[in-house]
Amino acid sequence: MEVIDVLRMNGGIGDTSYANNSLVQQKVILMTRPITEAAITDLYCSLFPKSISIADLGCSSGPNTFLAVSELIKTVEKKRKILGQKSPEYHVYLNDLPSNDFNTIFKSVPRFQENLKLQMESEFGPCVFAGVPGSFYQRLFPAKSLHFVHSSYSLQWLSQVPELEEVNKGNIYMACSSPPSVIKAYIDQFEKDFSTFLSCRAEELVTGGRMVLTILGRKSEDPCSKDGCYIWDLLALALKQMISEGLIEEKKLDSFNIPQYTPSPAEVRSLVEMEGSFTVDRLEATEIHWNAHDSEYFEFDEFKDGGYNVAKCMRAVAEPLLVSHFGEGIIEEVFSRYKKILSDRMSKEKTQFINVIVSLAKRA
Repeated sequence: MEVIDVLRMNGGIGDTSYANNSLVQQKVILMTRPITEAAITDLYCSLFPKSISIADLGCSSGPNTFLAVSELIKTVEKKRKILGQKSPEYHVYLNDLPSNDFNTIFKSVPRFQENLKLQMESEFGPCVFAGVPGSFYQRLFPAKSLHFVHSSYSLQWLSQVPELEEVNKGNIYMACSSPPSVIKAYIDQFEKDFSTFLSCRAEELVTGGRMVLTILGRKSEDPCSKDGCYIWDLLALALKQMISEGLIEEKKLDSFNIPQYTPSPAEVRSLVEMEGSFTVDRLEATEIHWNAHDSEYFEFDEFKDGGYNVAKCMRAVAEPLLVSHFGEGIIEEVFSRYKKILSDRMSKEKTQFINVIVSLAKRA
């Protein structure tokens, strides 16, 4: 499986699309807003650039694509008015893998620009957009061309499935039952990928440029801890149920591994310090419930089945990977089972995603 060919969120605006099933991701972007606001404010006040180039890496498609960019622009505009400065030009680069649904993004740009104008109290800009297809584990932009890099819920995805020396039998990700060599392969792949990401961005950012990265992670230093692996353990359970009933071949499961790694804050700090191009301004871990509708504000019947909501969210993320390996024929059945498993576990346990957030400044 070539990750660059199959790793994408479900496109379009249908019932199983990422656009309609990404409330968790939206809430995480809003949760990290104070950190991104502080970083872009520091950047602006230290450089006062006439134009600001912002890259959103792993932008996907749907309403979240423009959310972080909108907040960044509003923050700069608020600050420059206080300081009596002229509004800078905004150059916004939206990046994802080539298979991403860029068509939906491009169709949404005019509406976003109009909405942003309505929200501003005075003229600003201009604000221009460009799509940048490609892996962020390689160079994407000219040297010293970017001021600010944002990425949310993308850097946990690896550039490839780790090369495993042993079969990760019965699992689709790291698990307590995984051989030590499998766990080491995942760790090694993340270390290689994240270090490559940092070195590429160091070439592309101006001196003093900033990055705010939010990574699906874990708090524990155990790579196989529940807070980093549980959501995939339960999907593996649904697949194993289907094996027991002869609906999937066991060897198909044993050859399927998710190209993801959920790091701890300590791992992120260590790799940043080792690569050496950035200083860490802030580093923290936060939590969000698996079911983003788990709130006093959502009392309607349609939001009460947390398993349904989470299964739809995970389907929007994982369906292309599953289809590429198992075929389309299993999808409805596996997610029907997954929903039931999730509903059962969420009724009995506290289930949370862990977000590792790091704010970085490029060294001189």
